Amino acid sequence: MSASRLLARNIAGEITLSEDPGSVIRKWREIFGVSQNALAKTLKMSPSVISDYESGRRKSPGTHFIARLVEALIKLDASGGGAVLKNLTPAKEPPAILDLKEFSKQITARKFIKAIGGQILTGKNYVDTPLHGYTVIDSIQAILTLSPKEFLRIYGSNADRALIFTEVSMGRSPMIAIKVTRPKPKLVILQGLKAKDVDKLAVRIAKIEGIPLVVTNARTKEELIKRLREAT
Repeated sequence: MSASRLLARNIAGEITLSEDPGSVIRKWREIFGVSQNALAKTLKMSPSVISDYESGRRKSPGTHFIARLVEALIKLDASGGGAVLKNLTPAKEPPAILDLKEFSKQITARKFIKAIGGQILTGKNYVDTPLHGYTVIDSIQAILTLSPKEFLRIYGSNADRALIFTEVSMGRSPMIAIKVTRPKPKLVILQGLKAKDVDKLAVRIAKIEGIPLVVTNARTKEELIKRLREAT
């Protein structure tokens, strides 16, 4: 199966299975950087139809419409060089990435923190920020194996996400890596240490970058991933 067909199948499946298909349609349209007008023109329909689906005024788009919509997004991307398809083409994940998920519907950082048993160290003013996904990273493997290019892959298809580092001893290395790279996550969670053991420089970097820094009480990375999958 070609990369474009595999991606189309995954997107269509996410829309079909979602309890809020309109929000998923909007999410993918924005990921592809396509306006409602451009998408409607390609589909030969009024922009108001796209708007109605995304807002939920029209319920349950049929499988035929979903297939046409996804095909249009990929076609528009291809006409512009295929940058989105290249970035989203499935590939073997680096061993440092333990889990990665895109949400079908955004949730707030506050709700996410509560779900994983988190304690906020800094950035309480930012915890109502919406998240569109999360990535769980083995901090030791990340330090040892991730190249700068591979580090960018931890953001999946959307940077508005939580980065969760497991088996952390101090928290300094993950925050330094985040400071010197772009884009920036909306939330950073550390697993494997207590709040009192987090390095002061890590907290300071989080404050400077305006990123909430959180520690979770999950004792193991397996327990953490289980909580994440149950909550999202």
